[in-house]
Amino acid sequence: MIPAPLHIAGERLALDHGGALAWPARRLLAVADLHLEKGSAFAARGRLLPPYDTRDTLARLTPLLRRWKPQTLVLLGDSFHDSDGSARMAPADRAALVAMLAGIDVIWVLGNHDPAAPHDLPGVSVPEHRDGPLVFRHIAQAGASAEISGHFHPKASLETRAGAITRPCFLTDGRRVVLPAFGSFCGGLDIRDPALGALFPRGGRAFLLGRDRLHSFATGPLRALARPALTAAHNGPISGP
Repeated sequence: MIPAPLHIAGERLALDHGGALAWPARRLLAVADLHLEKGSAFAARGRLLPPYDTRDTLARLTPLLRRWKPQTLVLLGDSFHDSDGSARMAPADRAALVAMLAGIDVIWVLGNHDPAAPHDLPGVSVPEHRDGPLVFRHIAQAGASAEISGHFHPKASLETRAGAITRPCFLTDGRRVVLPAFGSFCGGLDIRDPALGALFPRGGRAFLLGRDRLHSFATGPLRALARPALTAAHNGPISGP
């Protein structure tokens, strides 16, 4: 596994094919939109889904923590699907999460789905987190730079010999990066949607999550984007202009 290097505000970051952003110099790892307990939230409204989304999401987070060994873990909002989600966790899932976070400085950035601090879990809750030149927040702000965010669940499509594939992706222009949603039950917003086009008016680069690598392509203005052909992953750094 070779992470894709990314330069923002003079800092060298790394995009992991598992859906996380690493800042090695700070021993920091960031993930967005876990939406834990989405299944139980839907079940409470009569829409029955398999109640294993939290367990599966945590199982996919575990190898990322082992790989990067972060000192700080920044959870970029909507970590729970609603404000009561942490209270609904199964005891075994809660115990697994607490054990996973042991020895790590955990920062829960509040999101629109979870605007209150999670119940009885390690870490601190903040509206946004600033570290050096970078700001970590849930929803990207128009005109911002040096910004790491989530919320939009970006996805993109590529044409392959077997047909089109659609996957979650990172989206960046060297000034900011929007992370893919990490949660098992999360949908996605096509990068050509005007909500993302407004944040990247000059386009940028999308990094699609693959099984063991990232697949990237440069985008034009996003609202005019056609499906690109699949090419080799970009392994050179992306920097702001």
